[in-house]
Amino acid sequence: MTTIILEVDNRTVTTHFILLGFPTRPAFQLLFFSIFLATYLLTLLENLLIILAIHSDGQLHKPMYFFLSHLSFLEMWYVTVISPKMLVDFLSHDKSISFNGCMTQLYFFVTFVCTEYILLAIMAFDRYVAICNPLRYPVIMTNQLCGTLAGGCWFCGLMTAMIKMVFIAQLHYCGTPQINHYFCDISPLLNVSCEDASQAELVDFFLALMVIAIPFCVVVASYAAILATILRIPSAQGRQKAFSTCASHLTVVILFYSTTLFTYACPKLMYAYNSNKVVSVLYTVIVPLLNPIIYCLRNHEVKAALRKTIHCRGSGPQGNGAFSS
Repeated sequence: MTTIILEVDNRTVTTHFILLGFPTRPAFQLLFFSIFLATYLLTLLENLLIILAIHSDGQLHKPMYFFLSHLSFLEMWYVTVISPKMLVDFLSHDKSISFNGCMTQLYFFVTFVCTEYILLAIMAFDRYVAICNPLRYPVIMTNQLCGTLAGGCWFCGLMTAMIKMVFIAQLHYCGTPQINHYFCDISPLLNVSCEDASQAELVDFFLALMVIAIPFCVVVASYAAILATILRIPSAQGRQKAFSTCASHLTVVILFYSTTLFTYACPKLMYAYNSNKVVSVLYTVIVPLLNPIIYCLRNHEVKAALRKTIHCRGSGPQGNGAFSS
């Protein structure tokens, strides 16, 4: 295996980390590989189909589905940052990852997590405008505003990750750094640092507070207003129809926020225990797999568009001709 540390100016310079991952017997490693590979490929397929359906169906060219396509695109890359390395480690005795590789994985992971927090908040705001101000909805949620909000999500995610990386990458690590996780995350890296990481911890806490707390407040405020508006609708059918337009998004928000908040609200020493790996699997593997299913099961427009997309892709030119007529 490649040398783990180098000596430069009487100081060790880490060139690699060891990802401890899921230490089990070889037979279980192969089983985990098969399960996570199938989950990864299915997640990519589901999100790709949603993007194609939204792009090809004119009835879905609305702000709600514009943001949904961004969420699907984000989650395709979100799982791709984590899963391939994890799959390789299931089959390999060498669990090492280079310093640059680790920092790159961490940068993009933080980018996508922060972007998703903000994007889910914007989707909640979109549902608020649609339900609480339906007459002004086309005037408020213009194509220009939607594009600006989506671009702002990605910009905030990229900048937040960049600021965090400035502090994390400058830390020094001692001996053979073993990360008790299956990917490079901030808290496990802080655990293996051999110098005072209080400044990096403070920056990480402050940015996490901004990126998590502000979107969370937007989500809570939006759904509080939505709930108040729905309860004022006189008919039960009207209330059910109004709630159905945001039920999918609310379910996705609860899944993502509950799993990530459980992890990042814990002190960094909690990463010494393997339970956080299980929770991390929920939001890095399971939630991205479930999100497209939730939107399909609870949204008739997406479900119908997906049927058209699959039918057109599967039937070839004849299917397209039949669809056109």
